[in-house]
This record gives sequence, structure tokens and C-alpha cells, in this order.
Amino acid sequence: MSEATMTILKRTYVRDHKRYLWILSTGAPVSALLPAQLVHLTGLVLFWWIGPIFVLVVIPLLDVAIGNDGSNPSDEDYERLSNDRYYRWCTFLFLPIQFIGLGVAGYMWSSHQLRLVDKLGLTATVGIVSGIGINAAHELGHRAEHLERWLAKIALAQSGYGHFFVEHNRGHHARVATPEDPASARFGESLWAFLPRSVWGGFRSALSLERERLSRQGKRWFNWDNQLLQAWSMSVALFGAMILVFGYGIIPFLALQAVIGFGLLETVNYLEHYGLLRARRANGRYAGCSPRDSWNSDRLLTNVFLFHLQRHSDHHANPGRRYQTLRTSEQAPQLPYGYATMLVLAMVPPLWRAVMDHRVLAHYDGDTSLVNMGPRK
Repeated sequence: MSEATMTILKRTYVRDHKRYLWILSTGAPVSALLPAQLVHLTGLVLFWWIGPIFVLVVIPLLDVAIGNDGSNPSDEDYERLSNDRYYRWCTFLFLPIQFIGLGVAGYMWSSHQLRLVDKLGLTATVGIVSGIGINAAHELGHRAEHLERWLAKIALAQSGYGHFFVEHNRGHHARVATPEDPASARFGESLWAFLPRSVWGGFRSALSLERERLSRQGKRWFNWDNQLLQAWSMSVALFGAMILVFGYGIIPFLALQAVIGFGLLETVNYLEHYGLLRARRANGRYAGCSPRDSWNSDRLLTNVFLFHLQRHSDHHANPGRRYQTLRTSEQAPQLPYGYATMLVLAMVPPLWRAVMDHRVLAHYDGDTSLVNMGPRK
């Protein structure tokens, strides 16, 4: 092989042992296409609930069996990984499968052939896809490219959570791991107390942030440049099309799957920064976000399914990095399990606190003044 050829290969070859695993990220939306076929093939109506079973049972077990992935991309590979469009297509592919699944599920819901319990299982499955779709929107929404930012708003249409596009980028990332951030859980705060605070607080924050942005530009609220109205209009168009095709009976399905979707997102928010507080500078202002301000997990399988969301410390410290380039950090506090397992623990507050509270205190060497403490504590 010639020296010139070797040089070209060195320039194009990128060491990413997970390269062809990223296509597994489409597994979540594909699950919404499978229930009817699996029920037909096996006769087991349990498969209407394949989404919750997959996320809350199968993935936690596989996470334990497969273990961690502590590898990081090298500095010399960073630019090539960032510019490799294969990784973008993995996120793009999520969207058509997501909406095809929603349409198929809507058809089955409206056919009157399913029992109520089967409809609930189907709705839970689609709702989990909706929630993971917010994660795809999260990856796309951080990009500077015009197309990807619009795709982020489209991905949020199914959950009706379009304000996440504004609040996450301009609110959460600015205030993360502080008492001022509604999406950062406080020490001792249960999931069930956190959810209404985060949902309502994030909504109000998005309204305020977008109103301020438009005001600085001398624009009125009812303006096509309003990013909230852009995102919400996509939900209106999507839900309106579903109602037009399947009738008003589809409304409970659309509403419930959306609630499950953004409920899943907010539960993930709960575990990502629980009890963590950014340091303050001498002038009293918060220091910049560091890897110490987010909980990390290197469970390989969940990281592949969620576009490296579990490498959350690096994401907040370096929000411009694409998912394939995110790194694990020794400074970051580590969750004992992957996100899928932690979701289950979070639903049982005494169990969650037994697992997490001593880890929060250990992270700050027992100094409770460094903890993001709830006001009542």
C-alpha cells in the first residue's frame, strides 16, 4: 500500500467501537410498531406493554449484564467524529419511525378491537417513545445547523412539549445545579414533589425567556419568529391531523401518551442533577458548570439507546459537543446504575434516598452547605 493511501486512511479512520451500535437508538420508536404483530404471533396480550417492559425491565437487566463502557474518543479523532454525517443520520432516522409508530398506534386505538387495558398498554408504549423522542430533540436542538434545530421542534410535537426547546437551551443550561433551576432536583426532594415544580417552572421560564428575546429584537409576541409558537404549532398540526383521520375518540390517547412522554423526560431530569450544587465565586456568582455538577453513568447499552445522554457531565460542561464525542470524566459523580434502573428507583422515594443520599453527601465530603438543599431541609 502506498504512503499516500496510508495517509488518506489515517485521516479518515476514526476509532469508535460503538459506531455501528448507534443504529440501536432506533429501537425505541420501532417498539411502537411491534405490539400488534407480537400479540398476533404469540397470543400474549402482554406485548401491548412492550415499551414499559423494554425500558423498565429488559434494559436494566441488560445494563447489568453488559456493563460499563469507559472509553473516550481521542483528541485526534474529535474533529473527524464531529463532522462524520453518519452520526447525524442516526438521529434523523429516529423521527420518521417515531411518527409512523404514532400513526399505526392511532389506527389500532381507533379500531375498537382492543380492550381498555390493551389500549392503556399501547398508549404507555407510545408515550415512552414520545419521551425518548424528546431526547432525540435534545440532541438536535443543541446544534447550530438550521435543519437540525427545526427537526428538534418536529420531534417535540408528539409530546406537546415544544417549550423544552427554549427552556432547556437558554434556561436549564444557564441555571443548572442551582436552586433557581426548576429542572435540578434538590436534596431530599421526592420525584413526586419535583415533577409539578419542574413542569410548571420550566413552562413559566420558557415564556419569560422567549418574551425577553423578542422584546430585545423589538418584536411582538405573535410573531413567526416566536420559537414557542413555532414548536407548539407543530403539535397542533400533528394532533389536528390525527383527530381528522381517526376522529375525536383519539384525543384521550394523544393526551395520555404526551403526559407519559414529558413525565419520562422530567423523571430523567430528576436524577441527572439530584442534590448537586455549583460552586460560587468570590463575588457570589455561580461558577461555570463543571463535570462535578451532573450525575454520570457509563452503562453501555443505555448510552447507545439515548445518544450518550448518560455522559451528562461532559454535555453540560461542553454543550456544543455532539453525542458521539462526549467523554466520561473522573471528576463526575457516578450513578450506581444506568438511567433505566434509576428511573425505577426514583418512583419509590425511600428506596431512592437510601441509594442516593449518602452518595450526594460523599461527593461533598459530608459538607451539607455544598449541597443543593430543599428549602424545608
